Amino acid sequence: MARPEKVLKYCPSCGSGLFKPDSPKSFHCSSCGFKFFINSAAAVAAIIENDTGEILLTVRGVEPAVGALDLPGGFVDPMESGEEALKREVKEELNLDISEMHYLISYPNEYIYNGYSVFTTDYGYACKVKHFDSIKVADDIADFQFFNPKEIDFNKISSNSIKKILKFYIGGK
Repeated sequence: MARPEKVLKYCPSCGSGLFKPDSPKSFHCSSCGFKFFINSAAAVAAIIENDTGEILLTVRGVEPAVGALDLPGGFVDPMESGEEALKREVKEELNLDISEMHYLISYPNEYIYNGYSVFTTDYGYACKVKHFDSIKVADDIADFQFFNPKEIDFNKISSNSIKKILKFYIGGK
């Protein structure tokens, strides 16, 4: 895994090599004075149940954690709300339309992409969908399956934040 201080070598403003970390979450260019902060990216995750109370989990089709179980969702785009992102991601990944959502909880995560650490705050939502008639796998999802909450193997879940969101939801039922 490559933390930002191992990857970011040149100032994004002037291109100088005098771009160095000055704290665990910021960089400073001593050539032009540019200050850069490492911030958390927002991501969303949907917990969706079917009529029998089983939870919909997806199978990741791409790295990181290809083949691991996950919740549908993804990154919030610039100038997009978390709720808009959740609706968009669930539609893109599973062709499902969210009819109702309720915020649950958030947890921090470190998402390793192409060897680079992207720090995220993952927001979990309990959701209902209009129907499952049009469900199909797309985008970065390889498959999906419904699980009895008591039978979820948390060792197969893609990240600690998703495990915590699921455990919070299941524990509150």
